Amino acid sequence: MSCKRAQNESGDSDKKKKKRSSVETVDLCGSVEEEEVKQAVKEAWSNRTHYSKGDLELDCHPFPHCIIKNFLSNQTFAENLQRELLELNFNEKSNDLYKFKQSDDLKKRKEPHIAAIRAALFGRFRSWLGDVLGVELEPTVDISCAKYEYTDVLLCHDDELEGRRAAFILYLVPPWQSSDGGSLDLYSTDSNFQPESIVKSLVPCWNTLVLFEVSPVSFHQVSEVLSQDKCRLSLSGWFHGPSLERPPRFKEPSILKHPHLPRDETVLFEWVNPLYLDISYQEQIQTEFEDSSEIQLKDFLKEEKFREVSEALRQTGIRWMKRGPPNKRCYESASVDSLPECVSVCWELLRSEAFFLLLSNFTGLRLHYLCPADEEDEEGETKDDKEEGEVAGTSAESPSSSSSSKAGTDKGGKKLSSPVCCGEVRRWSHDGYTLLHDAEAAQAEYALDLILPFGCADWEAEFGGFTCYIANEEDEELLTVYPEDNSLALVYRDKETLKFVKHVNHKSSHVDSSTCREFY
Repeated sequence: MSCKRAQNESGDSDKKKKKRSSVETVDLCGSVEEEEVKQAVKEAWSNRTHYSKGDLELDCHPFPHCIIKNFLSNQTFAENLQRELLELNFNEKSNDLYKFKQSDDLKKRKEPHIAAIRAALFGRFRSWLGDVLGVELEPTVDISCAKYEYTDVLLCHDDELEGRRAAFILYLVPPWQSSDGGSLDLYSTDSNFQPESIVKSLVPCWNTLVLFEVSPVSFHQVSEVLSQDKCRLSLSGWFHGPSLERPPRFKEPSILKHPHLPRDETVLFEWVNPLYLDISYQEQIQTEFEDSSEIQLKDFLKEEKFREVSEALRQTGIRWMKRGPPNKRCYESASVDSLPECVSVCWELLRSEAFFLLLSNFTGLRLHYLCPADEEDEEGETKDDKEEGEVAGTSAESPSSSSSSKAGTDKGGKKLSSPVCCGEVRRWSHDGYTLLHDAEAAQAEYALDLILPFGCADWEAEFGGFTCYIANEEDEELLTVYPEDNSLALVYRDKETLKFVKHVNHKSSHVDSSTCREFY
């Protein structure tokens, strides 16, 4: 019996030894372990001054961020960690803000090297960082792995979310150059705490850790990966603690909206494909639109008019202005007073009284007080309370508008709304996009969106630049509108529907960007 017990105990001991041997340990960069360095970093961070020693550098422009090269002191450990990470399952992530592949949360993964780096980051390194920041960081583990490959991107954002105090990224990449893309771009901010422009770009580097404090000005992005054969692999996450005080959020000025222009139906006969002026065909369009709340009217303008405007939009005399800020949008908008004459006339067509009446026939929406009154909708509003809008731009986008001006009365003497419109002529090229944001959700309204693309005959869906409609606070797409030459897209949306234009990626580079325009 005693002998048998001894054998069992010996066997258990061997198992425990084997189990213990599978637990990895990791040594961090020597600079992190030195008390003198920690105190120097703490002082520099507090005073917003530069500090550098060995593999560690603290730079406070445009906001404090720390770069630690050779973060893992053991090269073999770093290589094994990379191997374990690449063997994980990755999920495709794509919305208005990003496109990349991400692992599941790593806080419970048992792979030895993943477990070891997690323990080191949220153990002694968390303690080090808490001392540097002068705050007590929570033991919360927030870590995952991301793979960025060709055309993947993470657009401008500040990382602010309740409880996040500091962000970190550990790069495990092959030899990387700036021409490969995938840099961590840091933005300057204006007096309203809005991002302005990229002032520093950090190229990913093997076994390098970058960390920064999450704040109202910590705007950054991962630029689009341009390499077709490299994988930008990284571990990233957040340390949690008391959030920094945030100033009141900047509220953008409201978009100016205008009533229709007094133009009679002759402008329609000059510009619009006669097919769409046929009353019986308009009734067919209205039936289809009322079923789906959207429709695309192909070959909408007369061919010669469309060709004339397309050629005019290539002229160098048009003044294109960059539209931002980059945490909300990035595209070019034409100065209306610089548009060639035929483009101006086309722009006036879309804002004309006659066109408003035509849209009413297409949609069944009451877009003019002369239209027949309709029954109240589900919201208790009549269709004349809804909104209509159009815009001009460059490759695939949509307009918005709201009804505010009043004109005329009904038989009972009630004032009727005459919808107003707003819009732009937009030019889309590589790196153009629009993003969803809190203010847009708060200001959502009933609207009829119009998109009329020019110069995108060679455009492909894989380039991006298409308009996505989603339900508020949900990721599922309700509708995607792809840019198509001379195809007028009409989309009716309610207050719970939002839209964005997907990032135009590097695959679009072979298309002549001077031709990508749209009316919104």
